[in-house]
Amino acid sequence: MKYYIIAGEASGDLHGSNLMKTLYQEDTNADIRFWGGDLMQAAGGQIVSHYKERAFMGFFEVLMNLSKVLGFIKFCKKDIAIFNPDVVVFIDNSGFNLRVAKWAKEKGFRTNYYISPQVWASRVSRVEAIKRDVDQMFVILPFEKAFYEKYNYKVQFVGHPLIDAIADRKQVDEVAFKKEHNLTNKPIIALLPGSRKQEITKMLSVMLSLIEDFSEYQFVIAGAPSQDLSFYQKIIANRKVSFINNKTYDLLSISYVALVASGTATLETALFKVPQVVCYKGGNISYQIAKRIITLKFISLVNLIMDKEVVKELIQNDFNSKNLKTELTKILEESHREKLFLEYFELEKLLGGKGASEKVAKQIVSYLK
Repeated sequence: MKYYIIAGEASGDLHGSNLMKTLYQEDTNADIRFWGGDLMQAAGGQIVSHYKERAFMGFFEVLMNLSKVLGFIKFCKKDIAIFNPDVVVFIDNSGFNLRVAKWAKEKGFRTNYYISPQVWASRVSRVEAIKRDVDQMFVILPFEKAFYEKYNYKVQFVGHPLIDAIADRKQVDEVAFKKEHNLTNKPIIALLPGSRKQEITKMLSVMLSLIEDFSEYQFVIAGAPSQDLSFYQKIIANRKVSFINNKTYDLLSISYVALVASGTATLETALFKVPQVVCYKGGNISYQIAKRIITLKFISLVNLIMDKEVVKELIQNDFNSKNLKTELTKILEESHREKLFLEYFELEKLLGGKGASEKVAKQIVSYLK
């Protein structure tokens, strides 16, 4: 059977690759065409577009690149029509995917969605469009099933795919890893400033401003696979900091604490049991728009899932060197760390165990057969 998968960003590429691996196991004749990244390419199939080509962040940034976005959507529809798949599988990336899903449903294609758009955060009106355009929704956050039930839409909670991604990874040899990347034996403060240029530019310089105040630690930047070292070097300048590209999990597994851009990385950091401060700073216009339509108490997945403040969030103007120094000092204290570890274990219980991508793949193939 023929599968067309559309993912955006590094996290979608990761979950898409795991989904593809199981699809190939369940359907030995699977023909997969996709929008994704390096990990999905490694899993097999035919890539149409790499997510690096369409990494736009925020309302204003998307508006400035609207013609490019619309061009990608138009091309995607045309490519689906030519490929004529048995099912189109959308992974997260709601701004792009919901537009394509509407068209695909109208054209008679079966539509499945893995990792729900965050309609529970803003623009609840999109639920009606999802009910109309998506044949089956697979959700990964425990509260999403109850949310959709309020709108008479049955979805399936499959657990969070990050559980698999972290559990199945090869354990890192800390001594060898540090030697390979010229790291010292000082405890590591990992810096995860995001994956898009706009967010990295706004957040990394503030994170780096703390280096001199915490000289007994070593600061290490987790470089995003979507960006080159040359881009980071402009921000790093002459500061004493290490840089490791595309090995975030290995880095987190040996880190003492982390400063993390809001997004999937906050949950990844928690699953590695690393104390963290969550950071967010966007363009002012994008932030002002978001502030008016997002109704959540928190921005980090850790706090949203736990429904309380487990990790500190420094948002927009609150994200500055002074506040970041204060919060970093707190998570370095042993009593604070112990409390966080206990909260992290409770968080992991709520996420539902292993096998998310496998469950989704099996249900997609089972229905088609």
